[in-house]
Amino acid sequence: MSTTLTVDFFCSIDGYGMAEGWPGYWGKEGPELIADRVRTFEQEQVLVFGATTFRQFREFVKVFDEPYYRSLDALPKIVFSSTLEEPLGWENSTLIDEDAVTAIERLKRTTDVPMRSHGSIALNRALLAAGLVDRIEVMMFPAVSGRAGQAGLFHGGVELDLELLESTVLDGRTHKLVYRPQVHGEIPDGVGPRRRDDV
Repeated sequence: MSTTLTVDFFCSIDGYGMAEGWPGYWGKEGPELIADRVRTFEQEQVLVFGATTFRQFREFVKVFDEPYYRSLDALPKIVFSSTLEEPLGWENSTLIDEDAVTAIERLKRTTDVPMRSHGSIALNRALLAAGLVDRIEVMMFPAVSGRAGQAGLFHGGVELDLELLESTVLDGRTHKLVYRPQVHGEIPDGVGPRRRDDV
């Protein structure tokens, strides 16, 4: 028995997960993107959160009316936190107060239900560094966050080699890129630019 873990990351072209003063989706949502979100969260899976993202999503589903939020409510959720307490205030949620890397490694071996983590920068950096992430789904919006950018998942994190599995353009402007990540190792001989023999 084993399962997969997908990290689901929204970002601007310069790699930021959010930006001060910009609306959700950087104001670039469209019907194809929303339909993709609906399809994504209709699938059987367990949602994985860190405490900060859990708190944010718990409020989003109450305040906003996205067509996939009912699925978020209905899906089983786990949240890694030493600060949250029961009751968690979001249905179908389970609190795990242990090291996330240890717990996810165990869960991947003992369940066959896929797991998906959205947001949760510190949590996902740790899972990527531990080699526990099977897929990274990047939704890259046509905006440059610049000085307003925050929450860059890959900024300052582990080095990764990525194998492109899928590439889709939604609404003619937003790129969905699905990668298989591998923690970067040694660079093999014979790759990169070759020096001239006469230099």
